[in-house]
Amino acid sequence: MTNKKKEPESRKVERAHLQRPNEELRTMPSDYTISLETRGGTDRLLVNPGSDRMQSMRGFEDTYVDIIDYIVRITHRIWEEKDIGYIYDTYKHNSLVVDGFGLQYGRDKIVADTVHTINAFPNIRLYADEIVWAGDDKVGFHTSHRTVIKGDNTGFSRYGPPTGRRIELWCIANCIALENEIFKEWVLYDNADLVRQLGFDLREMARNIGNQRKDGSVVSTSFEPERLPGQGKPAYLSYQPGQSLDVSDFLHSIYHNILNRRMLRTLKESHAPNFHTLSSNGRRFYGRNQYQAFLLSLLATFPDLAFQIDDLYWMGNDNDGYRTAMRWSIVGRHDGWGIYGPPTGRPVHMWGITQHDIRDGRIIQEWMLFNEFAVMQQIYRD
Repeated sequence: MTNKKKEPESRKVERAHLQRPNEELRTMPSDYTISLETRGGTDRLLVNPGSDRMQSMRGFEDTYVDIIDYIVRITHRIWEEKDIGYIYDTYKHNSLVVDGFGLQYGRDKIVADTVHTINAFPNIRLYADEIVWAGDDKVGFHTSHRTVIKGDNTGFSRYGPPTGRRIELWCIANCIALENEIFKEWVLYDNADLVRQLGFDLREMARNIGNQRKDGSVVSTSFEPERLPGQGKPAYLSYQPGQSLDVSDFLHSIYHNILNRRMLRTLKESHAPNFHTLSSNGRRFYGRNQYQAFLLSLLATFPDLAFQIDDLYWMGNDNDGYRTAMRWSIVGRHDGWGIYGPPTGRPVHMWGITQHDIRDGRIIQEWMLFNEFAVMQQIYRD
């Protein structure tokens, strides 16, 4: 690769508009020394977590050797061993949690929601697929925990009486932890797929719950997506590869150009030909063409769609590849024909978390989860 060209001042201004300031405050792990993979996966870690500290863990319980160990073992203890009260020791009293139903405040709400879910699926099992992390014990550990969830619906849930059906879905939880306590969390369960697997009519359920809720399910009707600067045109962000991949510049550029400038040809440069995606509601895309078709369906459904990256961190290096955690949001009005039926004109807020696997300067796989059930509530409510 050639050396990175000198960045013009106009480009720096564009990047400053897109860059999140907390990216600069965190250390990104440059290798996979501390990772789920090097620990041999969840089962081996739970059997033999070890006793020697792998990194500084100021304020954390002595039993935890690194941040991966902390996330895996508190999840197992709370959910599978059903030691739900351990939430009081591992979540701050005024924790902020954003999920597919909106903002939750305080750990008592977290305890109540956990009891509710375990009651609905008493034999629930959580299998950790990946944990991307960054930061340290000074600014906080940032973790993105991707998990597959399995269980049988033998108890009551927010959707109705038990159906007896077995479910298998996945979720991603992005947390910030400091001194043994999680104080912020963004968690997405694939609720749309859950409702479908339970045997309910997805659109009808979205309509019913949307009609019951008058807060996070409804977006203000007074908004204008900031994709266009007045009557001007959206900026074009040209990524210039250097001796080492600039992960932040790479992802900000390609997503802005694809979704805000509608330049879908960018996929040929940024994604490998055999690219693979897992997404909400059981979607799987193989190759760039299927993924491009899905993005087109979103752009057609929300013609004024505007996209932004809200948080981004990663681990890895050029030789071993990079694994990323990108939290993002979209606003737009349902003015087009598409995957959610005839246009309603309703304003919609969508947010999601995407994890990437990047090798040799291209994305080879991604896991993209978004609040689809909440989007449907916003569209189908009366």
